[in-house]
Amino acid sequence: MRVLALYRVPMDQAELRELLSVEGLRLLDELPPYESAADIVRTVSELRKAGHGAGLVAAVLNQAKLRARARAKFGPFADRMLFTETGLEQATRLGVAAQHAGRFQRAGISWIADLGCGIGADALAIAALELEVTAVEHDEVTAAVAAYNLAPWSNARVEHADAQTFDLSGIGGVYLDPARRDGAKRLRNPADWSPSLDFAFSIAGRYPTGIKLGPGVDREIIPHEAEAQWISVDRDVVELGLWFGPLARTGVRRSALVLGEHGSSEMTAAGDSEDAESGSLGEFVYEPDGAVIRARLIGDLARSLGARMLDSSIAYLTADEAIPTPFATCFRVVAELPLDKKTIKRDLDARGIGILEIKKRGVDVDPATFRTALAPKGDASGTLILTRVAGRRRALLVERV
Repeated sequence: MRVLALYRVPMDQAELRELLSVEGLRLLDELPPYESAADIVRTVSELRKAGHGAGLVAAVLNQAKLRARARAKFGPFADRMLFTETGLEQATRLGVAAQHAGRFQRAGISWIADLGCGIGADALAIAALELEVTAVEHDEVTAAVAAYNLAPWSNARVEHADAQTFDLSGIGGVYLDPARRDGAKRLRNPADWSPSLDFAFSIAGRYPTGIKLGPGVDREIIPHEAEAQWISVDRDVVELGLWFGPLARTGVRRSALVLGEHGSSEMTAAGDSEDAESGSLGEFVYEPDGAVIRARLIGDLARSLGARMLDSSIAYLTADEAIPTPFATCFRVVAELPLDKKTIKRDLDARGIGILEIKKRGVDVDPATFRTALAPKGDASGTLILTRVAGRRRALLVERV
């Protein structure tokens, strides 16, 4: 357990030296895939018996754990990369980074500065498109990790420097992903980010610029001249990208890019869309993708589906026919019930529904507590949507289309 506690400590220079040694890199590549804490305890014992030092063992096992987590973002590339805890958490998914890099390529920009590059995810995608990239990182350990990850690309170089004072002479475009954490603490004030948001916006006034922000950032800070693109991956909204100059598309100020098993699909608009009218509950209910909701393009989506709002203030749509769309999940309404626990429980028991997914929007209900009160039993499955329909609190029993 003493070794496991080391995993929560940010990587320091001593750990990095252990990791980058010939013995460390060889040992890391030889380790079996990380699967559980029990595996770690056993592996620690085996490695120590083999004569490896405690510091080296802790370093390589920490990396094995991080690589296992990183596969969700980087796929098989993760097995040849190094990570820090904070760097991995903020790192752009490889598929999304490829979207960023494509912007610079399509704009004809051949040399990009990635200011605040972290572990180098976006710089990696840029380099893979055969563009020149200079990745700048002020944290020495993180810069060394980025240099390792970018070593296969001769068109990428890493600079250990302050992004806010780095010389941009000759640079054609800039990408920034400001660090929004100080260790485990989330920084709420944009002035505390590294680099600060004011600095990022000042760069955007002088260079073609892309800025990555969290998807829930206050929309009031989005400059009028920027294209704001919210991106979701497998229904999880992962970021807001702001694009300036030739990186912003003509006539586009709001966009929702949805990535998933279907590939990629995008909704674009010159601004927030006008809301659709609300109406009576139909045979089908649509739950818009979070990127569409964040981009405030629900009205455009509703009109494309011939749908209406369930309630004027809630992001559920309803329609009388099901039209396939990558921008929303479609459900067929099985039953409409009052939002009353006893009534709902009777209905679920009668249908033998014991596997229950609960969604809620627009009502003050804790799904976990609500599920406990329902105590569903049976082999059938279903989805329960707790919401408002035309202002009334309702429970919709639905099934996925």
